[in-house]
Amino acid sequence: MKVISCEFNIDTACVELRLEDGTLITIDTIAVENEIAENMYQRSELDWLIYNKPLEYADIILNGDPAKYLKAIIRYKLFDE
Repeated sequence: MKVISCEFNIDTACVELRLEDGTLITIDTIAVENEIAENMYQRSELDWLIYNKPLEYADIILNGDPAKYLKAIIRYKLFDE
C-alpha cells in the first residue's frame, strides 16, 4: 500500500500515516519509547526521528527491528570517574 502522508501529531504524540486506500495508521510514540528505549540516548534518537524523519521512524517501527536499529546506531561511553 502506498503512503500518501506521514506526519507527527504533537497533540496526540502519534506518528500518523495515511495510505492511498484511506486507511489511517497511528503509532503511539510514547508507548513505543516506553517499550523499546533502554536509556536517554535511545529515547533521544527516537525523538529525533519522530520530529525530523517521521516516515523513516514509521518504517522502522512497522517493518524493521527498532531494538536492533537502536543498538546499531547508538554509541555512548560513560565518563571515567
